[in-house]
Amino acid sequence: MSEMPAAARPVRRRVITEEINDEAPRAWAYVCEAASCMSGQAHDITLRLAGRAAEAGLTDVMIKRVGCLGLCAAGPLVEIAETGQLFGHVKPDDVEGIVTALQKVTPTDTRQPQGPFFEKQLRVATENMGRIDPENLDDYIERGGYEALKRVLSEMTSTAVRDEITRSGLRGRGGAGFPTGLKWTTVAKAQGTQKYVICNADEGDPGAFMDRSVLESDPFRILEGMAIAAFAVHATEGYIYCRAEYPLAVARLRTAIRLAQRAGYLGAGIADTSFNFDVQVRLGAGAFVCGEETALIASVEGRRGTPRPRPPYPAVQGLWDCPTLINNVETIASVPTILRNGPEWYAGIGLGKSKGTKVFALAGRIVNTGLVEVPMGMTLREIVYDIGGGIVDGRPFKAVQTGGPSGGCIPAEFLDIPVSYESLIELGSFMGSGGLIVMDDTSCMVDVAKYFQDFCRDESCGKCVPCRVGTTQLYMLLDLITRGEATMDDLAQLERLAVIIQKTALCGLGQGAPNPIFSTLRYFRDEYLAHIVDRVCPAGVCTITPAEVMA
Repeated sequence: MSEMPAAARPVRRRVITEEINDEAPRAWAYVCEAASCMSGQAHDITLRLAGRAAEAGLTDVMIKRVGCLGLCAAGPLVEIAETGQLFGHVKPDDVEGIVTALQKVTPTDTRQPQGPFFEKQLRVATENMGRIDPENLDDYIERGGYEALKRVLSEMTSTAVRDEITRSGLRGRGGAGFPTGLKWTTVAKAQGTQKYVICNADEGDPGAFMDRSVLESDPFRILEGMAIAAFAVHATEGYIYCRAEYPLAVARLRTAIRLAQRAGYLGAGIADTSFNFDVQVRLGAGAFVCGEETALIASVEGRRGTPRPRPPYPAVQGLWDCPTLINNVETIASVPTILRNGPEWYAGIGLGKSKGTKVFALAGRIVNTGLVEVPMGMTLREIVYDIGGGIVDGRPFKAVQTGGPSGGCIPAEFLDIPVSYESLIELGSFMGSGGLIVMDDTSCMVDVAKYFQDFCRDESCGKCVPCRVGTTQLYMLLDLITRGEATMDDLAQLERLAVIIQKTALCGLGQGAPNPIFSTLRYFRDEYLAHIVDRVCPAGVCTITPAEVMA
């Protein structure tokens, strides 16, 4: 077990010493019980730590299970709240150092600087992660939970709520960046006696785990945000569409729904008002295409998850042909904080039209893999080197991939660009849901494009020919290049076909599938030429048949 510069504030479940006195605890130990730490026996650590604290007579100490602390690279994690001291790579049999640290906590202790990974973040959607027990409603309420909903129901009209969201500048965090206030207004004005709210938790991008972490760590927040959205658009029913591969998130969501219903925050007459709203969980089977709104709706209805042409848009004709509001997890998670702190506060964060913060899942060849939330406008260099701790083994940075399979690769020359919706699009990528994959000089960019193309062809629903057939053809051409068997005519065919698919595919999956090809050709064309002309992979990744053998 190694001690590290202290951590983000914790979250919890009360596994505690039995004979606790009535006074406020002298010290709190937070144990991360999100999925990544749970895979390292985090719950056993919670139990073992509670047992050792009791044996040591620490009746004024509380051991609390929490959600994701963010620094997944160092999990399983335990934090002492009063000092900010963080213990990483903890094992169940190795908790003595934590007990010793708890014994030394005094009322005069202050939290020590935690380093750039935590100090450069600004938490909005993730403000409770690492701080509350995800299955304890009282814990959520103690940190301001449901204050926003109570204010909305007691002091505001639906129009006023929509106006505050519009003035905040919040945009959809699922990828497209559509103005949230405008979408809410469209649903509110649509004709229909029945309206729905859907939380899109179908997170399928390789390397992405933002939604999963929020759902596991702060599920009450999603329920509150959905209830506020429902009030704003005149909906009475909601669905959370979550993939079945997230069993911990699903279990905690269902627990949160039950507790919220019992406490009167879901169901009929919420908070002693005339507002009615309830939520159900729907499980997806892992189809990436079901992240697209119309395919998601088809799946919720029990049909095969395939997209349909738009218009009509779901805001006008969605679930069971009724007006339907669909926002992703991060968008909904931002709503309670915006309404508590005010739209001007949120609009004051960010850059240009990109307001507020963005949650990123740092993955790839980066030291501090994990979950972070940063203000819009922070540079890629700050994210990669200050928060992320730089590249593994000190190797040279080569590129960062954003936007998932439909995104693009941004080279080192743009490390100092401020991150925003507009800046990423200008570079040939886009924000996406928040996956950020870092690559060093051992990555072959042709192979990277081939990987994402393989993902897209495998996830194609097959409904339209450009995607069903075209993505496979793109993959075959890229495979030819990585084997050193392609010609310049094949490269020209790759570019022509990519443009055709982008313009003719039915939904965002097919339309965005060529994007990794466009961006790697834009910035790393020399690597394509090396494979084709010189029959060499500069990164040494691809197995290329020597030219003399080919001859």
